[in-house]
Amino acid sequence: MDKYSFLNTAHTSFFSELYDKYLVNPDSVEPSWRAFFQGFDFGMESSLDELEIDENRTTVVVNGNKSEMPESLQKEFQVIRLIDGYRSRGHLFTKTNPVRERRHYEPSLEIENFGLSSSDLETVFNAGDIIGIGPSALKEIVRHLQSIYCDAIGVEYMYIRKPERVKWIQDWINVNDNHPDFEPDRKKHILKKLNHAISFETFLHTKYVGQKRFSLEGNESLIPALDVIVERAAEMGVKQFVMGMAHRGRLNVLTNIFGKSAKDIFSEFDGKDYEQEIFDGDVKYHLGWTSDRKSDNGNKINMSIAPNPSHLETVGAVVEGIARAKQDADYQDDISKVLPIVVHGDAAIAGQGLVYEVVQMAGLDGYKTGGTIHIVVNNQIGFTTNYLDARTSTYCTDVAKVTLSPVLHVNADDAEAVVHASLFALEYRMQFESDVFIDLLGYRKYGHNEGDEPRFTQPKLYKAISKHKNPRDIYAERLIQEGVIDDTYVSELEKQYKDSLEEKLEDSRKEDKTVITPFMADEWKGFENVREWEMMDPVNTKFTKTKLDKIAKVITAL
Repeated sequence: MDKYSFLNTAHTSFFSELYDKYLVNPDSVEPSWRAFFQGFDFGMESSLDELEIDENRTTVVVNGNKSEMPESLQKEFQVIRLIDGYRSRGHLFTKTNPVRERRHYEPSLEIENFGLSSSDLETVFNAGDIIGIGPSALKEIVRHLQSIYCDAIGVEYMYIRKPERVKWIQDWINVNDNHPDFEPDRKKHILKKLNHAISFETFLHTKYVGQKRFSLEGNESLIPALDVIVERAAEMGVKQFVMGMAHRGRLNVLTNIFGKSAKDIFSEFDGKDYEQEIFDGDVKYHLGWTSDRKSDNGNKINMSIAPNPSHLETVGAVVEGIARAKQDADYQDDISKVLPIVVHGDAAIAGQGLVYEVVQMAGLDGYKTGGTIHIVVNNQIGFTTNYLDARTSTYCTDVAKVTLSPVLHVNADDAEAVVHASLFALEYRMQFESDVFIDLLGYRKYGHNEGDEPRFTQPKLYKAISKHKNPRDIYAERLIQEGVIDDTYVSELEKQYKDSLEEKLEDSRKEDKTVITPFMADEWKGFENVREWEMMDPVNTKFTKTKLDKIAKVITAL
Protein backbone atom coordinates (compact mmCIF):
# COMPACT_ATOMS: atom_id res chain seq x y z
CA MET A 1 0.00 0.00 0.00
CA ASP A 2 1.21 3.54 -0.84
CA LYS A 3 1.86 5.12 2.59
CA TYR A 4 1.66 8.61 1.02
CA SER A 5 -1.64 8.10 -0.83
CA PHE A 6 -3.43 10.36 1.66
CA LEU A 7 -1.28 13.26 0.50
CA ASN A 8 -2.71 13.07 -3.02
CA THR A 9 -6.10 14.25 -1.73
CA ALA A 10 -4.71 17.28 0.12
CA HIS A 11 -4.27 20.70 -1.47
CA THR A 12 -0.78 22.11 -2.01
CA SER A 13 -1.64 25.41 -0.36
CA PHE A 14 -2.38 23.49 2.85
CA PHE A 15 1.11 21.99 2.75
CA SER A 16 2.57 25.41 2.02
CA GLU A 17 0.90 27.09 4.98
CA LEU A 18 2.12 24.33 7.30
CA TYR A 19 5.59 24.42 5.77
CA ASP A 20 5.83 28.20 6.13
CA LYS A 21 4.81 27.92 9.80
CA TYR A 22 7.41 25.18 10.23
CA LEU A 23 10.13 27.36 8.71
CA VAL A 24 9.26 30.31 10.99
CA ASN A 25 8.64 28.30 14.16
CA PRO A 26 8.93 24.47 14.00
CA ASP A 27 7.30 24.06 17.41
CA SER A 28 4.09 25.68 16.17
CA VAL A 29 3.45 22.71 13.85
CA GLU A 30 1.74 19.50 14.99
CA PRO A 31 4.47 16.94 15.90
CA SER A 32 3.73 14.42 13.12
CA TRP A 33 3.88 17.17 10.47
CA ARG A 34 7.01 18.56 12.06
CA ALA A 35 8.65 15.16 11.75
CA PHE A 36 7.49 14.94 8.12
CA PHE A 37 9.02 18.31 7.23
CA GLN A 38 12.23 17.49 9.07
CA GLY A 39 12.53 14.33 7.02
CA PHE A 40 11.69 16.24 3.84
CA ASP A 41 14.36 18.89 4.52
CA PHE A 42 16.88 16.21 5.39
CA GLY A 43 16.14 14.35 2.19
CA MET A 44 16.37 17.47 0.03
CA GLU A 45 19.71 18.40 1.60
CA SER A 46 21.18 14.90 1.44
CA SER A 47 23.92 13.97 -0.99
CA LEU A 48 23.00 12.26 -4.27
CA ASP A 49 24.09 8.82 -3.09
CA GLU A 50 21.36 8.98 -0.42
CA LEU A 51 18.65 9.35 -3.08
CA GLU A 52 17.47 6.32 -5.05
CA ILE A 53 15.37 7.34 -8.05
CA ASP A 54 13.35 4.92 -10.17
CA GLU A 55 10.99 5.59 -13.08
CA ASN A 56 7.93 6.62 -11.05
CA ARG A 57 9.04 7.24 -7.48
CA THR A 58 11.61 9.13 -5.45
CA THR A 59 13.00 7.05 -2.60
CA VAL A 60 14.42 9.18 0.23
CA VAL A 61 16.75 7.56 2.74
CA VAL A 62 16.44 9.13 6.19
CA ASN A 63 18.40 7.62 9.07
CA GLY A 64 18.65 4.36 7.14
CA ASN A 65 14.87 4.09 6.56
CA LYS A 66 13.43 4.22 3.04
CA SER A 67 10.25 6.17 2.34
CA GLU A 68 8.54 6.46 -1.02
CA MET A 69 6.73 9.57 -2.25
CA PRO A 70 4.89 10.10 -5.55
CA GLU A 71 7.07 12.08 -7.94
CA SER A 72 4.27 14.57 -8.63
CA LEU A 73 4.06 15.40 -4.94
CA GLN A 74 7.84 15.58 -4.70
CA LYS A 75 7.80 18.13 -7.53
CA GLU A 76 5.12 20.17 -5.77
CA PHE A 77 7.33 20.41 -2.73
CA GLN A 78 10.26 21.41 -4.91
CA VAL A 79 8.19 24.26 -6.35
CA ILE A 80 7.28 25.30 -2.79
CA ARG A 81 11.00 25.39 -1.99
CA LEU A 82 11.55 27.48 -5.11
CA ILE A 83 8.91 29.95 -3.89
CA ASP A 84 10.52 30.08 -0.45
CA GLY A 85 13.89 30.60 -2.14
CA TYR A 86 12.59 33.71 -3.89
CA ARG A 87 10.97 34.95 -0.71
CA SER A 88 14.18 34.51 1.29
CA ARG A 89 16.86 35.40 -1.27
CA GLY A 90 15.15 37.16 -4.19
CA HIS A 91 16.42 40.52 -2.95
CA LEU A 92 19.95 39.43 -3.88
CA PHE A 93 19.06 39.17 -7.57
CA THR A 94 17.22 42.42 -8.23
CA LYS A 95 17.56 45.30 -10.72
CA THR A 96 17.99 47.84 -7.95
CA ASN A 97 21.35 49.42 -8.82
CA PRO A 98 21.03 52.21 -11.41
CA VAL A 99 24.74 52.66 -12.19
CA ARG A 100 26.56 49.40 -11.38
CA GLU A 101 26.21 45.70 -11.91
CA ARG A 102 24.98 43.87 -8.85
CA ARG A 103 27.31 41.58 -6.97
CA HIS A 104 26.87 37.91 -7.82
CA TYR A 105 25.60 35.53 -5.15
CA GLU A 106 25.55 31.74 -5.02
CA PRO A 107 23.55 29.60 -5.14
CA SER A 108 21.36 31.36 -7.66
CA LEU A 109 17.59 30.99 -8.03
CA GLU A 110 17.83 28.82 -11.15
CA ILE A 111 15.19 26.10 -11.07
CA GLU A 112 17.87 23.39 -11.32
CA ASN A 113 18.99 24.33 -7.80
CA PHE A 114 15.57 23.22 -6.55
CA GLY A 115 15.43 19.82 -8.25
CA LEU A 116 13.50 21.10 -11.27
CA SER A 117 14.42 21.29 -14.94
CA SER A 118 13.36 22.90 -18.21
CA SER A 119 11.15 19.90 -18.89
CA ASP A 120 8.99 20.99 -15.95
CA LEU A 121 8.33 24.50 -17.25
CA GLU A 122 5.03 23.61 -18.94
CA THR A 123 3.84 21.46 -16.05
CA VAL A 124 0.97 22.92 -14.02
CA PHE A 125 1.58 23.03 -10.26
CA ASN A 126 -0.97 23.70 -7.53
CA ALA A 127 1.78 25.62 -5.73
CA GLY A 128 0.71 28.64 -7.80
CA ASP A 129 -2.04 29.09 -5.21
CA ILE A 130 0.59 30.12 -2.68
CA ILE A 131 1.44 33.28 -4.62
CA GLY A 132 -2.15 34.05 -5.54
CA ILE A 133 -2.21 33.02 -9.20
CA GLY A 134 -3.85 29.60 -8.80
CA PRO A 135 -2.61 26.36 -10.38
CA SER A 136 -0.13 27.50 -13.02
CA ALA A 137 2.64 26.32 -15.29
CA LEU A 138 6.08 26.48 -13.70
CA LYS A 139 7.25 29.08 -16.22
CA GLU A 140 4.38 31.37 -15.14
CA ILE A 141 5.19 30.81 -11.46
CA VAL A 142 8.83 31.75 -12.13
CA ARG A 143 7.79 34.84 -14.11
CA HIS A 144 5.52 35.90 -11.26
CA LEU A 145 8.25 35.39 -8.65
CA GLN A 146 10.78 37.31 -10.75
CA SER A 147 8.37 40.22 -11.05
CA ILE A 148 7.58 40.31 -7.33
CA TYR A 149 11.04 39.79 -5.87
CA CYS A 150 13.67 40.53 -8.53
CA ASP A 151 12.69 43.69 -10.37
CA ALA A 152 13.17 47.30 -9.16
CA ILE A 153 12.21 46.39 -5.57
CA GLY A 154 13.92 43.81 -3.40
CA VAL A 155 12.12 42.78 -0.22
CA GLU A 156 13.70 41.34 2.93
CA TYR A 157 11.20 39.98 5.43
CA MET A 158 11.41 36.20 5.90
CA TYR A 159 13.39 36.60 9.14
CA ILE A 160 10.30 38.14 10.78
CA ARG A 161 9.05 35.66 13.40
CA LYS A 162 5.42 36.80 13.41
CA PRO A 163 3.38 34.83 10.84
CA GLU A 164 0.62 37.45 10.63
CA ARG A 165 3.14 40.07 9.54
CA VAL A 166 4.76 37.73 7.02
CA LYS A 167 1.34 36.94 5.55
CA TRP A 168 0.41 40.64 5.41
CA ILE A 169 3.61 41.41 3.50
CA GLN A 170 3.08 38.53 1.08
CA ASP A 171 -0.52 39.51 0.42
CA TRP A 172 0.53 43.13 -0.18
CA ILE A 173 3.35 42.41 -2.62
CA ASN A 174 1.45 39.67 -4.48
CA VAL A 175 -1.02 42.26 -5.78
CA ASN A 176 -0.19 43.23 -9.37
CA ASP A 177 3.16 41.42 -9.10
CA ASN A 178 4.43 44.03 -6.61
CA HIS A 179 4.16 46.76 -9.25
CA PRO A 180 2.15 49.98 -9.00
CA ASP A 181 -0.88 50.67 -11.16
CA PHE A 182 -1.20 54.44 -10.91
CA GLU A 183 -3.72 56.65 -12.66
CA PRO A 184 -2.38 59.23 -15.17
CA ASP A 185 -2.93 62.11 -12.72
CA ARG A 186 -0.86 60.36 -10.05
CA LYS A 187 1.91 59.77 -12.60
CA LYS A 188 1.92 63.45 -13.55
CA HIS A 189 2.12 64.40 -9.88
CA ILE A 190 5.15 62.14 -9.38
CA LEU A 191 6.77 63.73 -12.41
CA LYS A 192 6.04 67.21 -11.03
CA LYS A 193 7.71 66.41 -7.69
CA LEU A 194 10.72 64.95 -9.52
CA ASN A 195 10.92 68.11 -11.60
CA HIS A 196 10.83 70.26 -8.45
CA ALA A 197 13.67 68.23 -6.96
CA ILE A 198 15.89 68.38 -10.05
CA SER A 199 15.13 71.96 -11.05
CA PHE A 200 15.86 73.23 -7.54
CA GLU A 201 19.30 71.61 -7.57
CA THR A 202 20.22 72.80 -11.07
CA PHE A 203 19.04 76.33 -10.19
CA LEU A 204 21.31 76.46 -7.14
CA HIS A 205 24.14 74.95 -9.19
CA THR A 206 24.00 77.81 -11.71
CA LYS A 207 23.29 80.67 -9.29
CA TYR A 208 25.74 79.71 -6.55
CA VAL A 209 28.62 78.11 -8.41
CA GLY A 210 30.97 76.11 -6.21
CA GLN A 211 29.04 76.69 -2.99
CA LYS A 212 28.41 73.67 -0.80
CA ARG A 213 24.81 72.52 -0.78
CA PHE A 214 25.12 68.71 -0.48
CA SER A 215 23.05 68.09 -3.56
CA LEU A 216 20.36 65.42 -3.72
CA GLU A 217 21.17 64.73 -7.38
CA GLY A 218 21.19 61.00 -8.04
CA ASN A 219 18.55 60.36 -5.38
CA GLU A 220 15.92 62.95 -6.36
CA SER A 221 13.16 60.37 -6.04
CA LEU A 222 13.39 60.96 -2.27
CA ILE A 223 11.09 63.96 -2.88
CA PRO A 224 8.15 62.03 -4.40
CA ALA A 225 8.75 59.34 -1.76
CA LEU A 226 8.38 61.79 1.13
CA ASP A 227 5.53 63.55 -0.64
CA VAL A 228 3.41 60.41 -0.94
CA ILE A 229 4.15 59.40 2.67
CA VAL A 230 3.02 62.78 4.00
CA GLU A 231 -0.07 63.00 1.79
CA ARG A 232 -1.25 59.43 2.35
CA ALA A 233 -0.44 59.53 6.08
CA ALA A 234 -2.54 62.68 6.44
CA GLU A 235 -5.45 60.81 4.85
CA MET A 236 -4.91 57.99 7.37
CA GLY A 237 -5.17 60.39 10.31
CA VAL A 238 -1.56 61.39 11.02
CA LYS A 239 -1.52 64.91 12.45
CA GLN A 240 2.17 65.57 13.07
CA PHE A 241 5.36 64.58 11.29
CA VAL A 242 8.77 64.67 12.97
CA MET A 243 11.69 64.18 10.65
CA GLY A 244 15.45 64.05 10.93
CA MET A 245 18.10 63.94 8.24
CA ALA A 246 21.70 64.90 7.63
CA HIS A 247 22.99 67.38 5.04
CA ARG A 248 22.46 65.61 1.73
CA GLY A 249 19.25 66.80 0.11
CA ARG A 250 18.19 68.75 3.19
CA LEU A 251 17.67 72.08 1.40
CA ASN A 252 15.62 70.32 -1.27
CA VAL A 253 13.44 68.65 1.36
CA LEU A 254 12.98 71.92 3.26
CA THR A 255 11.72 73.66 0.13
CA ASN A 256 9.75 70.95 -1.66
CA ILE A 257 8.30 69.00 1.30
CA PHE A 258 8.28 71.28 4.34
CA GLY A 259 7.33 74.45 2.52
CA LYS A 260 10.27 76.64 3.51
CA SER A 261 10.45 79.56 1.08
CA ALA A 262 13.25 79.35 -1.45
CA LYS A 263 13.64 83.10 -0.84
CA ASP A 264 14.96 82.41 2.67
CA ILE A 265 17.33 79.74 1.39
CA PHE A 266 18.70 82.14 -1.23
CA SER A 267 19.30 84.72 1.50
CA GLU A 268 21.32 82.14 3.41
CA PHE A 269 23.39 81.38 0.30
CA ASP A 270 24.03 85.09 -0.20
CA GLY A 271 25.73 85.17 3.20
CA LYS A 272 23.65 87.95 4.71
CA ASP A 273 23.71 88.67 8.40
CA TYR A 274 21.03 86.99 10.45
CA GLU A 275 18.28 89.11 11.91
CA GLN A 276 18.61 87.19 15.19
CA GLU A 277 21.77 86.75 17.21
CA ILE A 278 23.03 83.43 15.94
CA PHE A 279 26.38 81.77 15.35
CA ASP A 280 28.20 82.14 12.06
CA GLY A 281 29.00 79.26 9.75
CA ASP A 282 27.45 77.00 7.13
CA VAL A 283 24.17 76.74 9.04
CA LYS A 284 21.76 76.56 6.12
CA TYR A 285 21.88 72.77 5.88
CA HIS A 286 21.96 72.29 9.67
CA LEU A 287 18.88 74.34 10.56
CA GLY A 288 15.57 72.94 11.73
CA TRP A 289 12.15 74.04 10.52
CA THR A 290 8.56 73.81 11.71
CA SER A 291 5.47 74.60 9.68
CA ASP A 292 1.72 74.16 9.80
CA ARG A 293 0.34 73.42 6.38
CA LYS A 294 -2.44 71.67 4.54
CA SER A 295 -1.96 68.53 2.52
CA ASP A 296 -3.14 68.43 -1.09
CA ASN A 297 -6.41 66.94 0.17
CA GLY A 298 -6.94 69.72 2.70
CA ASN A 299 -5.80 67.90 5.84
CA LYS A 300 -4.14 70.17 8.41
CA ILE A 301 -0.72 68.83 9.44
CA ASN A 302 2.20 69.99 11.54
CA MET A 303 5.67 69.25 10.20
CA SER A 304 9.00 69.57 11.99
CA ILE A 305 12.48 68.77 10.73
CA ALA A 306 14.98 68.70 13.56
CA PRO A 307 18.28 70.65 13.49
CA ASN A 308 21.25 68.42 12.91
CA PRO A 309 24.99 68.81 13.55
CA SER A 310 27.73 67.21 11.50
CA HIS A 311 27.56 64.04 13.59
CA LEU A 312 25.07 62.77 11.06
CA GLU A 313 23.01 60.16 12.91
CA THR A 314 22.74 62.13 16.16
CA VAL A 315 19.38 63.41 15.04
CA GLY A 316 17.80 59.94 15.18
CA ALA A 317 17.57 59.99 18.97
CA VAL A 318 16.29 63.58 18.87
CA VAL A 319 13.51 62.67 16.43
CA GLU A 320 12.37 59.74 18.54
CA GLY A 321 12.41 61.89 21.69
CA ILE A 322 10.37 64.67 20.08
CA ALA A 323 7.89 62.18 18.62
CA ARG A 324 7.45 60.40 21.95
CA ALA A 325 6.98 63.72 23.79
CA LYS A 326 4.29 64.79 21.33
CA GLN A 327 2.55 61.41 21.65
CA ASP A 328 2.61 61.53 25.45
CA ALA A 329 1.43 65.12 25.57
CA ASP A 330 -1.29 65.11 22.91
CA TYR A 331 -2.06 61.64 21.54
CA GLN A 332 -1.85 59.04 24.30
CA ASP A 333 -5.00 57.36 22.97
CA ASP A 334 -3.59 57.01 19.45
CA ILE A 335 0.16 57.40 19.12
CA SER A 336 -0.01 56.65 15.38
CA LYS A 337 -1.05 60.28 14.85
CA VAL A 338 2.60 61.31 15.25
CA LEU A 339 4.85 59.84 12.57
CA PRO A 340 8.66 59.90 12.95
CA ILE A 341 10.70 59.71 9.74
CA VAL A 342 14.50 59.40 9.79
CA VAL A 343 16.52 59.85 6.60
CA HIS A 344 19.97 58.23 6.77
CA GLY A 345 23.07 58.12 4.63
CA ASP A 346 24.29 54.66 3.63
CA ALA A 347 27.76 55.03 5.18
CA ALA A 348 26.40 56.66 8.33
CA ILE A 349 23.67 54.12 9.08
CA ALA A 350 26.18 51.28 8.72
CA GLY A 351 29.03 52.98 10.54
CA GLN A 352 27.64 54.95 13.47
CA GLY A 353 26.83 53.04 16.66
CA LEU A 354 24.14 55.51 17.61
CA VAL A 355 21.88 53.96 14.97
CA TYR A 356 21.94 50.57 16.69
CA GLU A 357 21.30 52.19 20.05
CA VAL A 358 18.22 53.98 18.74
CA VAL A 359 16.86 51.10 16.66
CA GLN A 360 17.12 48.47 19.39
CA MET A 361 15.02 50.64 21.73
CA ALA A 362 12.16 50.88 19.23
CA GLY A 363 9.98 48.29 20.98
CA LEU A 364 10.58 49.29 24.60
CA ASP A 365 7.68 50.77 26.53
CA GLY A 366 9.73 53.72 27.71
CA TYR A 367 10.94 54.70 24.25
CA LYS A 368 8.69 53.31 21.48
CA THR A 369 7.03 55.74 19.10
CA GLY A 370 4.65 53.49 17.20
CA GLY A 371 7.09 52.73 14.40
CA THR A 372 9.56 54.87 12.48
CA ILE A 373 9.93 55.02 8.70
CA HIS A 374 13.66 54.88 7.97
CA ILE A 375 14.78 55.99 4.49
CA VAL A 376 18.39 55.56 3.41
CA VAL A 377 19.64 57.95 0.74
CA ASN A 378 22.11 55.40 -0.58
CA ASN A 379 24.71 56.87 -2.93
CA GLN A 380 27.00 53.83 -2.58
CA ILE A 381 29.93 55.83 -1.30
CA GLY A 382 30.94 57.33 2.03
CA PHE A 383 32.91 60.54 1.50
CA THR A 384 35.48 58.84 -0.79
CA THR A 385 35.13 55.22 0.36
CA ASN A 386 33.54 52.52 -1.79
CA TYR A 387 30.88 50.60 0.10
CA LEU A 388 32.81 47.34 -0.42
CA ASP A 389 35.62 48.83 1.65
CA ALA A 390 33.36 50.33 4.29
CA ARG A 391 31.33 47.52 5.82
CA THR A 392 31.18 43.76 6.28
CA SER A 393 27.39 43.38 6.06
CA THR A 394 25.66 42.74 2.75
CA TYR A 395 23.48 45.82 3.10
CA CYS A 396 23.87 49.09 4.94
CA THR A 397 20.37 48.45 6.36
CA ASP A 398 21.19 45.16 8.07
CA VAL A 399 20.64 46.85 11.43
CA ALA A 400 16.93 46.54 10.59
CA LYS A 401 17.09 42.84 11.39
CA VAL A 402 17.71 43.72 15.05
CA THR A 403 14.03 44.62 15.39
CA LEU A 404 12.85 42.18 12.70
CA SER A 405 11.82 45.12 10.53
CA PRO A 406 11.16 44.64 6.81
CA VAL A 407 13.52 46.29 4.33
CA LEU A 408 12.74 47.37 0.78
CA HIS A 409 15.70 47.97 -1.52
CA VAL A 410 14.55 50.21 -4.38
CA ASN A 411 16.10 51.49 -7.59
CA ALA A 412 16.03 55.29 -7.21
CA ASP A 413 15.75 55.67 -11.00
CA ASP A 414 12.32 53.99 -10.98
CA ALA A 415 10.09 56.72 -9.58
CA GLU A 416 6.93 54.62 -9.51
CA ALA A 417 8.68 51.78 -7.71
CA VAL A 418 9.96 54.29 -5.13
CA VAL A 419 6.45 55.63 -4.51
CA HIS A 420 5.08 52.08 -4.37
CA ALA A 421 7.67 51.08 -1.76
CA SER A 422 6.92 54.24 0.24
CA LEU A 423 3.23 53.36 0.37
CA PHE A 424 4.16 49.87 1.59
CA ALA A 425 6.36 51.35 4.31
CA LEU A 426 3.63 53.69 5.51
CA GLU A 427 0.89 51.06 5.53
CA TYR A 428 3.12 48.55 7.34
CA ARG A 429 3.99 51.13 10.00
CA MET A 430 0.34 52.08 10.48
CA GLN A 431 -0.80 48.44 10.57
CA PHE A 432 1.79 47.08 13.02
CA GLU A 433 3.22 50.19 14.75
CA SER A 434 6.64 48.90 13.82
CA ASP A 435 9.79 50.22 12.15
CA VAL A 436 10.26 49.75 8.41
CA PHE A 437 13.25 50.57 6.21
CA ILE A 438 13.56 51.82 2.62
CA ASP A 439 17.00 51.54 1.02
CA LEU A 440 16.84 54.09 -1.82
CA LEU A 441 19.68 52.96 -4.05
CA GLY A 442 20.96 55.78 -6.26
CA TYR A 443 24.22 57.63 -6.65
CA ARG A 444 25.91 60.95 -5.87
CA LYS A 445 26.33 63.16 -8.92
CA TYR A 446 29.12 65.28 -7.45
CA GLY A 447 31.66 64.74 -4.69
CA HIS A 448 30.97 64.69 -0.98
CA ASN A 449 30.20 68.37 -1.51
CA GLU A 450 30.20 70.43 -4.68
CA GLY A 451 33.82 71.46 -4.16
CA ASP A 452 35.22 67.90 -4.30
CA GLU A 453 36.35 66.04 -7.41
CA PRO A 454 35.16 62.40 -7.03
CA ARG A 455 36.93 61.14 -10.17
CA PHE A 456 40.21 61.10 -8.28
CA THR A 457 39.04 58.25 -6.04
CA GLN A 458 36.17 56.68 -8.05
CA PRO A 459 37.04 57.08 -11.75
CA LYS A 460 35.03 54.13 -13.10
CA LEU A 461 31.89 54.88 -11.10
CA TYR A 462 31.89 58.55 -12.03
CA LYS A 463 32.48 57.81 -15.69
CA ALA A 464 29.21 55.85 -15.60
CA ILE A 465 27.44 58.56 -13.57
CA SER A 466 28.49 61.30 -16.03
CA LYS A 467 26.61 59.51 -18.82
CA HIS A 468 23.55 58.66 -16.74
CA LYS A 469 20.19 60.40 -17.20
CA ASN A 470 18.44 61.86 -14.18
CA PRO A 471 15.31 60.15 -12.78
CA ARG A 472 12.96 62.85 -14.11
CA ASP A 473 14.08 62.43 -17.71
CA ILE A 474 13.98 58.64 -17.40
CA TYR A 475 10.43 58.81 -16.06
CA ALA A 476 9.35 61.42 -18.63
CA GLU A 477 10.46 59.15 -21.48
CA ARG A 478 8.40 56.36 -19.98
CA LEU A 479 5.30 58.55 -19.69
CA ILE A 480 5.71 59.78 -23.27
CA GLN A 481 5.80 56.16 -24.45
CA GLU A 482 2.65 55.46 -22.42
CA GLY A 483 0.91 58.46 -23.96
CA VAL A 484 0.44 60.17 -20.58
CA ILE A 485 2.36 63.34 -21.57
CA ASP A 486 3.71 64.89 -24.78
CA ASP A 487 7.24 65.96 -25.70
CA THR A 488 6.84 69.53 -24.41
CA TYR A 489 5.33 68.70 -21.01
CA VAL A 490 8.59 68.51 -19.01
CA SER A 491 10.11 71.66 -20.51
CA GLU A 492 6.97 73.60 -19.58
CA LEU A 493 7.05 72.19 -16.04
CA GLU A 494 10.69 73.14 -15.68
CA LYS A 495 10.16 76.67 -17.00
CA GLN A 496 7.24 77.34 -14.64
CA TYR A 497 9.17 76.16 -11.59
CA LYS A 498 12.41 77.95 -12.45
CA ASP A 499 10.49 81.16 -13.18
CA SER A 500 9.05 80.97 -9.66
CA LEU A 501 12.57 80.46 -8.26
CA GLU A 502 13.82 83.48 -10.19
CA GLU A 503 11.08 85.61 -8.61
CA LYS A 504 12.01 84.41 -5.13
CA LEU A 505 15.68 85.07 -5.82
CA GLU A 506 14.87 88.67 -6.80
CA ASP A 507 12.73 89.08 -3.68
CA SER A 508 15.49 87.75 -1.44
CA ARG A 509 17.99 90.25 -2.80
CA LYS A 510 15.73 93.14 -1.80
CA GLU A 511 16.21 92.20 1.87
CA ASP A 512 19.26 93.03 3.94
CA LYS A 513 19.10 90.27 6.52
CA THR A 514 18.20 86.61 6.75
CA VAL A 515 15.31 85.58 8.98
CA ILE A 516 15.60 82.26 10.81
CA THR A 517 12.27 80.72 11.78
CA PRO A 518 12.52 79.20 15.28
CA PHE A 519 12.24 75.42 15.43
CA MET A 520 9.04 74.20 17.17
CA ALA A 521 8.37 77.72 18.47
CA ASP A 522 4.74 76.96 19.35
CA GLU A 523 5.79 74.15 21.68
CA TRP A 524 7.81 76.60 23.83
CA LYS A 525 5.19 79.28 24.35
CA GLY A 526 4.97 80.11 28.05
CA PHE A 527 8.50 78.89 28.78
CA GLU A 528 11.24 81.32 29.71
CA ASN A 529 14.35 81.17 27.57
CA VAL A 530 17.21 80.69 30.03
CA ARG A 531 20.75 80.33 28.74
CA GLU A 532 23.43 78.75 30.84
CA TRP A 533 25.92 81.55 30.29
CA GLU A 534 23.29 84.07 31.46
CA MET A 535 22.72 82.06 34.62
CA MET A 536 26.40 82.00 35.57
CA ASP A 537 28.04 84.67 37.76
CA PRO A 538 30.81 85.99 35.49
CA VAL A 539 33.03 86.71 38.52
CA ASN A 540 33.10 83.48 40.49
CA THR A 541 31.17 81.21 38.03
CA LYS A 542 28.64 80.34 40.72
CA PHE A 543 24.90 80.47 40.26
CA THR A 544 23.50 83.70 41.68
CA LYS A 545 20.21 83.83 43.60
CA THR A 546 18.55 85.69 40.72
CA LYS A 547 19.63 83.08 38.25
CA LEU A 548 18.56 80.27 40.54
CA ASP A 549 15.13 81.86 40.77
CA LYS A 550 14.94 81.82 37.00
CA ILE A 551 15.85 78.12 36.95
CA ALA A 552 13.19 77.39 39.57
CA LYS A 553 10.53 79.11 37.44
CA VAL A 554 11.47 77.04 34.41
CA ILE A 555 11.41 73.79 36.41
CA THR A 556 8.05 74.72 37.93
CA ALA A 557 6.66 75.40 34.47
CA LEU A 558 7.86 71.98 33.33
